[in-house]
Amino acid sequence: MSCVVKCLFPGGDVCVSGHDSGPVFEEQPSGLIYPEGLSEGKVTLSCQARASPAASYRWLVNGSDVALGLDLRYTLVAGSLVISSPESVRDTGSYQCLAINRCGTIISRAANLKFGYLHDFPPDSRSPQTAYEGMGSFVACQPPPHYPALSYRWLINEFPNFIKKDDGRWFVSQVTGNLYVARAEPNDTGSYFCFTTINMDISTKSTFSKANQLTVLPDGTEATSAPNIKVRFPAETYALAGHTTPLECFAYGNPVPKLRWRKVDGLMPSKAGASAEGPTLVLPELSFDDEGVYECEAYNSEGSDTYQGRISVQAQPEWLQVMSDSEVEISSELHWSCVDRVEVNGARLKISNLALEDSGMYQCVAENKHGTIYSTAELRVQVQAPDFRSNPVRKLIPAARGGQVMIECRPRAAPKPSLFWSRGTELLTNSSRCLTSDGILWIHNISRADEGKYTCFAENYLGKANSTGHVSVRDATKITLAPSNADINQGENVTLQCHASHDPTMDLTFTWALNGVLLDKENIGDLLIVNTQLSQAGVYTCMAQTVVDSASASAKLVVRGPPGPPGGLLVKNVAETSVELRWSRGYDNHSPIGKYIIMGRSSLSSQWKKMRTDPVNIEGNAESARVMGLIPWMDYEFQIIASNILGSGEPSVPSQTIRTQQAAPTVAPSGLAGGGGDRNELIVTWTPMAREYQNGDSFGYILAFRRKDATLWTVARVPHVESSRYVYYNESLTPYSPFEVKIKAYNRRGEGPFSQIAVVHSAEEVFQVSTVNVLCVTCGTQIRYWRQHEREAAADRVRTAGLETTARVSGLRPSTRYHVAVLAYNSAGTGPPSPRTTVTTRKPPPNRPPGNVSWRTDGSLVIMRWDHVKAMHNESAVLGYKVLYKHEGQNSLKVLDKGKSSVSLPLPKDNGYVVLEIRSWGDGGDGPAHEIIVSRDSGETLKKHAPELCVVCYNDKIYREWEKQLSELKFIDL
Repeated sequence: MSCVVKCLFPGGDVCVSGHDSGPVFEEQPSGLIYPEGLSEGKVTLSCQARASPAASYRWLVNGSDVALGLDLRYTLVAGSLVISSPESVRDTGSYQCLAINRCGTIISRAANLKFGYLHDFPPDSRSPQTAYEGMGSFVACQPPPHYPALSYRWLINEFPNFIKKDDGRWFVSQVTGNLYVARAEPNDTGSYFCFTTINMDISTKSTFSKANQLTVLPDGTEATSAPNIKVRFPAETYALAGHTTPLECFAYGNPVPKLRWRKVDGLMPSKAGASAEGPTLVLPELSFDDEGVYECEAYNSEGSDTYQGRISVQAQPEWLQVMSDSEVEISSELHWSCVDRVEVNGARLKISNLALEDSGMYQCVAENKHGTIYSTAELRVQVQAPDFRSNPVRKLIPAARGGQVMIECRPRAAPKPSLFWSRGTELLTNSSRCLTSDGILWIHNISRADEGKYTCFAENYLGKANSTGHVSVRDATKITLAPSNADINQGENVTLQCHASHDPTMDLTFTWALNGVLLDKENIGDLLIVNTQLSQAGVYTCMAQTVVDSASASAKLVVRGPPGPPGGLLVKNVAETSVELRWSRGYDNHSPIGKYIIMGRSSLSSQWKKMRTDPVNIEGNAESARVMGLIPWMDYEFQIIASNILGSGEPSVPSQTIRTQQAAPTVAPSGLAGGGGDRNELIVTWTPMAREYQNGDSFGYILAFRRKDATLWTVARVPHVESSRYVYYNESLTPYSPFEVKIKAYNRRGEGPFSQIAVVHSAEEVFQVSTVNVLCVTCGTQIRYWRQHEREAAADRVRTAGLETTARVSGLRPSTRYHVAVLAYNSAGTGPPSPRTTVTTRKPPPNRPPGNVSWRTDGSLVIMRWDHVKAMHNESAVLGYKVLYKHEGQNSLKVLDKGKSSVSLPLPKDNGYVVLEIRSWGDGGDGPAHEIIVSRDSGETLKKHAPELCVVCYNDKIYREWEKQLSELKFIDL
């Protein structure tokens, strides 16, 4: 905090007491950011003060006077400063407004005028980048010079094709602007543009980078990988209280990692909301309770990665105590305090032996690196002869017999006057009545003899004054029937009675209070409480009162009910299947606690249920118990409910969520079966284990199998919890051989028990029949196809029946190399495959219809025009356009070369309408269509087209010729 600032009124003007007042700001300037280069605009810095007489204004910039009247660019409108044609070099700075009248001067908070700018990205081309399928990568934004901070988005290929925020594979850092992908895919190949935006007070500006060419190469292994955090928030973040603080965290991994946050040293603030499950943790309205260590965890089926960092909360100054306007008599002493939340020196102002010239406006300034605050007050030093006009002695002073009365004497005077009292012509002293040093007269044990006129005299060196009041004695108010103590059960009714006597010349009112707090009840003596609740127990006070005096009486109401909630619930000694709970007793509500029950719920259910405990029955004097029968490696929370003979109370606040310790699996997977598949394969299937049976992380399956007549088991490990199938391949396997199989689960802590043995058969006999038999059994052709980097065992399949020689395979990826093999099959299995053939699908057609489509009629013709479609680097070239003409169920198609951008078509002779569709076409197929309806109105629809791959194979009816014919396999890409 800086030193105290004293601002005196200028010149010889006099501030008139009771009429004038010093300036008080109603509006102060605020900092703003003005766009650099916008020279024809204006900046207005607001300033307005309430004052009498009206204030005049001056402005400072960086501590020096603004040249009002000398520089025509500066104009004063009321108290506000208007800067025309602002310039960064001349006008950047810290501005303050001074409001002035004859009572004093005050200075406003500082407002910083800054200039914002965003330069263009460099024109240089950016180096192309390569990524691999299944692996993480990033593209750097490298933003141009700018002020203030930017917001970032990314375009792919063209505007406005922005990368979506809700796509978990992608993340755009708002710190660096870089674009991250957790797991790249081949169709991510494209041109990426960093799109930056700057927001200023009066405008917004955006610009985007040159293309960042990203090529994603296929990876033959397509291996999975555990998360690896690549975007990390700072290890130490200093944040300002009241502001929003974002923390960024993003990881590479396959499968795409999920993210979750926790506060290591406390509970995650609820204000984080859904952001606690995403890449950016957002903490709005930051407070000091939010300080601590935060952890980001990225996890998938392969493992997890964590990162921690601390948030330290700082704050600009904040007043806990401010100065207030003061009127102080001359020659006395002034004490002013302005206390900041942080303990500092110089927070108190003391002025001794005040003089008239000490009057004026004063400001206390507290500042740190985060900001500056001002506290303003006006000091008026008073000099005045005694005057009772604004505060005379009360004219009529009623007083109750036997009671007491206080009569105040408070004239305006400076310096402080001498005070004394008289009754009639009798001068009163402390021997006859009680007189205080500040002029208050007390009359105790009042009787009729105390009635009469009482006069206060005030005198200082500037003059004298007096004021008189009349004391009138009345009968006292007394409670004649007091309320009685009561003891009831919750839900019952009770009446508390209260009667009183009083002076008949005065009105009597009744009020009731519960534990000293007034009740909002009608003016009645008796108080009826219906369906009494525990919260209504306590001391009830009845008060009967007149304007002269009052009388009161109290009674205690005891309400018995079920116990209150236990407190201080803690979870201790967490084991695999049990935890220890400790708690403190709640209120018994005047009926002893008989027992406790423990409720719990896991992350698998939102419903609370009664838990099994040790001891089974928890007595009312217990403060701990053990919860049994829990599931290992499971999240739980608990609550305690106390009960007595009147019922069960409210549950305690839930405990913090805990996770039980890991343990080896205790049950075997179910649904063990299998069979089928291709030659030389043994396929085993099972039901994946549910979360409640996993008991730990690093979970997987151990499969054991053997021929039914063998003694040794073959063992295989399947490391993924979601796995439900295992394929064993061995060329020595005989068709339809019985195998004994069994399965068990494992995790980080060990292995579980094996399941019961099941019998599963290997694949059936393959197709090896004569030509005659081919015609007598169900047979056909099977096409297997798989991507170049995939294993043949993972191939997709298409089957044809009978002697079909073609098959259409759809749903393929564009620009992708596939292996293809063809096999004959029957009900017993498949025959040997043909030699493998490789084919590469075309690039996809452009995903945009022709643009700027328009039409006009010319006699009996309609002429349609359009803009050419330009293919991107990852799209197939446009070879021409197709125009579909539809009228009354009749369709005709015109195919045009790529140089055409218009076509003339006949109009119907009747008053009907025609539908025209225009789309591009090329090696990759047809693009989406733009549709128009030619009539009195026109409309548009968008239709899509997907490429297909047609596989044609030549097959003879004679099986012996299969091998020869299959070598002639051909592919047609439509």
